Amino acid sequence: QAPIKATCEDMSCKTGFPEDVHSAVVSRSVHGGQPLLNVRFRSCDGNKKIHFGSSEPEDFRVGEDGVVYAERSFQLSAEPTEFVVSAQDKETQQEWQMRVKLTPEPAFTGASEKDQRKIEEIIFPWQQYKHSSPLKRQKRDWVIPPINLPENSKGPFPQELVRIRSDRDKSLSLRYSVTGPGADQPPTGIFIINPISGQLSVTKPLDREQIASFHLRAHAVDVNGNQVENPIDIVINVIDMNDNRPEFLHQVWNGTVPEGSKPGTYVMTVTAIDADDPNAQNGMLRYRILSQAPSSPSPNMFTINNETGDIITVAAGLDREKVQQYTLIIQATDMEGNPTYGLSNTATAVIAVTDVNDNPPEFTAMTFYGEVPENRVDVIVANLTVTDKDQPHTPAWNAMYRMTGGDPTGRFTILTDPNSNDGLVTVVKPIDFETNRMFVLTVAAENQEPLAKGIQHPPQSTATVSITVIDVNESPYFVPNPKLVRQEEGLLAGSMLTTFTAQDPDRYMQQTSLRYSKLYDPANWLKIDPVNGQITTTAVLDRESIYVQNNMYNATFLASDNGIPPMSGTGTLQIYLLDINDNAPQVHPKEATTCETLQPNAINITAVDPDIDPNAGPFAFELPDTPASIKRNWTIVRISGDHAQLSLRIRFLEAGIYDVPIVITDSGNPHASSTSLLKVKVCQCDLNGDCTDVDRIVGAGLGTGAIIAILLCIIILLILVLMFVVWMKRRDKERQAKQLLIDPEDDVRDNILKYDEEGGGEEDQDYDLSQLQQPDTVEPDAIKPVGIRRLDERPIHAEPQYPVRSAAPHPGDIGDFINEGLKAADNDPTAPPYDSLLVFDYEGSGSTAGSLSSLNSSSSGGEQDYDYLNDWGPRFKKLADMYGGGDD
Repeated sequence: QAPIKATCEDMSCKTGFPEDVHSAVVSRSVHGGQPLLNVRFRSCDGNKKIHFGSSEPEDFRVGEDGVVYAERSFQLSAEPTEFVVSAQDKETQQEWQMRVKLTPEPAFTGASEKDQRKIEEIIFPWQQYKHSSPLKRQKRDWVIPPINLPENSKGPFPQELVRIRSDRDKSLSLRYSVTGPGADQPPTGIFIINPISGQLSVTKPLDREQIASFHLRAHAVDVNGNQVENPIDIVINVIDMNDNRPEFLHQVWNGTVPEGSKPGTYVMTVTAIDADDPNAQNGMLRYRILSQAPSSPSPNMFTINNETGDIITVAAGLDREKVQQYTLIIQATDMEGNPTYGLSNTATAVIAVTDVNDNPPEFTAMTFYGEVPENRVDVIVANLTVTDKDQPHTPAWNAMYRMTGGDPTGRFTILTDPNSNDGLVTVVKPIDFETNRMFVLTVAAENQEPLAKGIQHPPQSTATVSITVIDVNESPYFVPNPKLVRQEEGLLAGSMLTTFTAQDPDRYMQQTSLRYSKLYDPANWLKIDPVNGQITTTAVLDRESIYVQNNMYNATFLASDNGIPPMSGTGTLQIYLLDINDNAPQVHPKEATTCETLQPNAINITAVDPDIDPNAGPFAFELPDTPASIKRNWTIVRISGDHAQLSLRIRFLEAGIYDVPIVITDSGNPHASSTSLLKVKVCQCDLNGDCTDVDRIVGAGLGTGAIIAILLCIIILLILVLMFVVWMKRRDKERQAKQLLIDPEDDVRDNILKYDEEGGGEEDQDYDLSQLQQPDTVEPDAIKPVGIRRLDERPIHAEPQYPVRSAAPHPGDIGDFINEGLKAADNDPTAPPYDSLLVFDYEGSGSTAGSLSSLNSSSSGGEQDYDYLNDWGPRFKKLADMYGGGDD
């Protein structure tokens, strides 16, 4: 590196740049964010706020401290690069400019090893001190060119880079230091400086792919730590070495190209990256195709752009039906593809040839045959098969069928089977054998996607379909259906109404005549002759029947043939019944209420006639002549054609229920009349005309429904009472059954639990009733240890026969059972205790206490051995002393 030189100029305090043109030497390779130089701007007024700018903002940026940074990475040309740095006062908007000229470092010319190892010396610039004269010159700050250091250096380490010194080290003892990433900040310890000599060294090899440049700051202080020089910036650029191979982003690349593509068609792009400097030859890649498989129809069907990695076609003849896929081996080499010095890597490009519609569908036969029974729909009558060399299940392979002739009425359609691509000829309208016995259809098949341009084949294929219609036995049909007949009601039973016959459409089948039967006749008014279809009545036709709706009565009949298989058809007969005056009018409602006084006392009534006009209203209303009291007490006045008013003729009529006959006559010809009874309830009324004694009148005339309801309530109440009584009796019986039906004094449990009687030991306190059924057997004497037997133990005699209790005795037999057991125990010499008669029955054996009834017996004390009492513990010590102490 050439020594850095600078000149010093005399200048007075003038705001602005110290020079119009500033020249600096920088490295040829510039990285984004790299500091290049430091421009100085002098402000006589230290309070001014200066904003710096660049005429080339896309390449250079000036910080607020005057440091010029590179905005992007680029290579400086051999010619100097010039741009303008501007400074503007934010308050006054005054602007100053300075032209900057950047000159790249000269290329290495092969200096001697001694010159290369010569250590550059960087001297701190002079500065103006606070106590010096204001007229003393100061040296302009140095612009330190970057230090270039190759990566992967083999040392030896530490390797000296540059010596930093201050010209004041002659008068002061100084200490040097560096700060920044790589020194005192992570990664620490890469760069060190000798604090005395200022020698800056690197301690280990650098890796440009990890850190491309280091920005350090050098400091000079005295022994007291006082700063004697302004810090200077040192930029160390790591020079790239070709130590990384290219790496493809994917090891396998997939692309597609349509078959039949012309040369120059773009296929895909493969990309590789190199961790080395992309702006140097180490990171400049070149691509090439090493191999192609298969090599047909040409071994060079594709080429690749050696700089961009774009793969394009260079030969015609791509045919998917012959070659569906090509595999290319792609090589990427750095050093601009230099095969000698460059590093290489490979990847695989798989190119699939996609299908285009270059093959139309072709029918496998010229004529197809099928048959269909007549009157059948949605039936597949023929399968049309085609072949297509294009890729299956794509628009270029899928076939579409259409009929071009032979079906003017549209009785057929052709559907496509999505799996097999066959055409399914289907019947969509019924076909009559008697009309058409055969169809000859012309069909065409073509693809969903049009044929590609330049294909010489016709776009569609045609074929003929011959369809035979099969005759089947068809159902007879009535003519007309339905059949309408107009007839007056009242037609008597046995009258001929009409003839309803059917026709058989089968003209070419040998079969007998049709047979008729009745299928639906809700009122059972009709019958049909099974041979000729003549319909006669079996009852009187009544228009007012519930089976007649809107004067219309419907009946359904069946016609059957004797074909194979037998078929039948139905027909509907509609009888429109004309009304005759066969119903007399009736009064409505049947009951009414009025007051016993003259005013108010009007009752509105309505005449109801099932007949229709003109055999209905208007109606005439009148009261009969007999009995005479009717006309004497009542009067009736017609107020409209269907309505009349009934009222009292006299001033007062005693409260009660009265049957008033009313004669109603319709307007028919001849007239029809009837006498209807109107039940009128006369009651006392208040001023508003409302009855006040309705309850009394209603009670007097209590209806049948009310009486039935009252009786049902009474019956239900009696049933509930009876059920409650039965339940109470059943509960009493269950309670009595749980009690023993014996005298309490004879209860065996009370007789056994006598606490003041000492029997056979403690076992009588926890008795078991099973002992009453079968006493324990005699315990063998052999199992008793010698010296422990008591003299009053159970003697060995013949076992007496105790009464055996049944498995489930009646509770009343318990007393008798216990008495029998008592007698047997009294006669049993083996029952303990043997000198007492206070035990009713034997209650077990093996008492640990034995019998205490002979403690004071002088006849047995001498013969009994009581030494074992010493083994029973302190509680029996007294007894052991009394009976087990020998002569004492």
